[in-house]
Amino acid sequence: MAQTPADTASEGDLLPRPRRVRRLAGRCDLSNGGLAAQFDPSDRGAVEAVESTLGVRLAAKAKGREIPLVLERRRTRPPGRPPQWYSLRITQHEIHLQTGDDAGFRLGATTLRQLLNAGRRAIRAMEIEDWPDFPVRGVMLDISRDKVPTLRTLETLIDLLAGWKINQFQLYTEHTFAYRCHERVWRGASPMTGGQIEHFDQYCRRRGIELVPNQNSFGHMERWLRHAPYAALAEAIGGWETPWGDHRAAPTTLNPLDPRCIRLIRDLYGQLLPHFESRLFNVGCDETWELGQGRSKEACRRRGVGRVYLDFLHRIHREAQRHGRRMLFWADVAFQHPELIPELPRDAIPLLWGYEADHPFDAQCAVLARRGLPFYVCPGTSSWCSFAGRTDNCLANLRNAATAGRAHGAGGYLITDWGDYGHRQYLPVSYCGFLYGAALSWCADTNTRLDVARELSRHAFDDPDGETGRLWLAAAKVHELSGVSLKNRTVLFSCMQADLANVQVLGGLTKDGALRMGREVDALQRTARRTTFPGSDGLLVREELLATLAVLRHACDRAALMLATAGSPPSSPALQRLACGMRAVIKRHGGLWRRRNRPGGLASSLGYYRKNLRQYLSNSRAGSRG
Repeated sequence: MAQTPADTASEGDLLPRPRRVRRLAGRCDLSNGGLAAQFDPSDRGAVEAVESTLGVRLAAKAKGREIPLVLERRRTRPPGRPPQWYSLRITQHEIHLQTGDDAGFRLGATTLRQLLNAGRRAIRAMEIEDWPDFPVRGVMLDISRDKVPTLRTLETLIDLLAGWKINQFQLYTEHTFAYRCHERVWRGASPMTGGQIEHFDQYCRRRGIELVPNQNSFGHMERWLRHAPYAALAEAIGGWETPWGDHRAAPTTLNPLDPRCIRLIRDLYGQLLPHFESRLFNVGCDETWELGQGRSKEACRRRGVGRVYLDFLHRIHREAQRHGRRMLFWADVAFQHPELIPELPRDAIPLLWGYEADHPFDAQCAVLARRGLPFYVCPGTSSWCSFAGRTDNCLANLRNAATAGRAHGAGGYLITDWGDYGHRQYLPVSYCGFLYGAALSWCADTNTRLDVARELSRHAFDDPDGETGRLWLAAAKVHELSGVSLKNRTVLFSCMQADLANVQVLGGLTKDGALRMGREVDALQRTARRTTFPGSDGLLVREELLATLAVLRHACDRAALMLATAGSPPSSPALQRLACGMRAVIKRHGGLWRRRNRPGGLASSLGYYRKNLRQYLSNSRAGSRG
């Protein structure tokens, strides 16, 4: 294949990579004029989809040297072509976009826009035929632990995701919607209001993205149950045992036998759902850990925990139906009781989630496919509990879900991004998972082997040189130098969460492992400080990367101290140095939080770092007295 001239955009500038490309002779030169559309004036759907995607008004007649853009709606798709199919033919004299639906016009226009925005004055002549592996390609962003982005941040993210052909978005919500008569729950959290949701819903819709309401409704209700009178609705009082063997005092799960719980759910749905146009609704219902350890213990003993769970799920399903919504729900509890899977609501959509590289997506998909149930696969970005991400796990997890989901006919691919323990990772950490997941969910055959660092730089950070993406991915691989592999977190994150004396959380980390990580962080800091970060938010991205590296460096020092002083108290000077460093981390984190997010939740997020600071100061005082 002949090499594309440097001033000519080609299929290599596209993300996701299209399914089929056939190169033609020549190129379409746009240096002397723009586009003049030819379309059926009565086909407003086609025109509006293309105009909103390209960001221009289409003139029906050429006035100069414009290249004709022909829009053709086919009454029938070619055999074997699914909805969202489109064909884009670019020649020296014309650009021809044909499809069978409005979504296809938008997707074809998205491809054309990427070519037009590639910074070139011409486009390589070619014919692209394309369609997605998954009809639904979504992103779910956690806005409950503890970070609620500003509307500007959310809109900027939506623009990015729409350019990667994402067509669904969810805001994971526990307590961060401003429910009337429930202010004590969301006070200080900077929640979304109904008016803001409606504005954002329309913003998403204009970009071809469906904003799906999301409200957890069974487990993960701790932000409610910590307050009176909601505490009376809790399943467990006086503590409960987690599946991994530790004791917790704070309740997280509703008592499914208490009729007041379904009345609360009914109230929340009645307030939330009218602000969304989507007919889908994610009700959560995952990780009901303490079910059967409290008020429903006797019922669970007689009927089984799975049966008690399923009965409440059916009641929630009926509430969603009352609002004309199709229920989505996390499927983890159902798979703990597989005998009850045949009794799941037939029109509901189970969400198969798993965040490790080896999650058994294939086996789980096969179970639901045999039952004829619709379902989504839901991998994650691996950003949470890491500070910088877990690159290799993230990419493998996303590939695993795409392969299994496509093989078994999943209707959707939902990339999840969580904020456990204060949402202390910055937004660019999640871009890797968003971008690679978007590409895989469109067409795994042509996108599995992407140069992710290069594509991140170009398509997320507007950096044609590729350095920005490389630095972020390198930061996300620092933990691998430890030689320690933990589930759902990195060793450096575990180190920051634990008491200084608890070396067991380090998973066998050695002094050499800590030194290797520290040296790598130092090298990345030197490179980042002398690197120019382009793009409209390049200065902010640089500050976020340097802040991330500073936290990783602090965690390395903390881990080294824990290893060096195992069984004996650390020295006061060492603790004072860590305290000084933690004060700088706290100041930096607070400043950066406000650049993309609302103020609510910041105090909670900083609380984890302030706990570290108190450890240093109290141990230092104890050492001085000794």
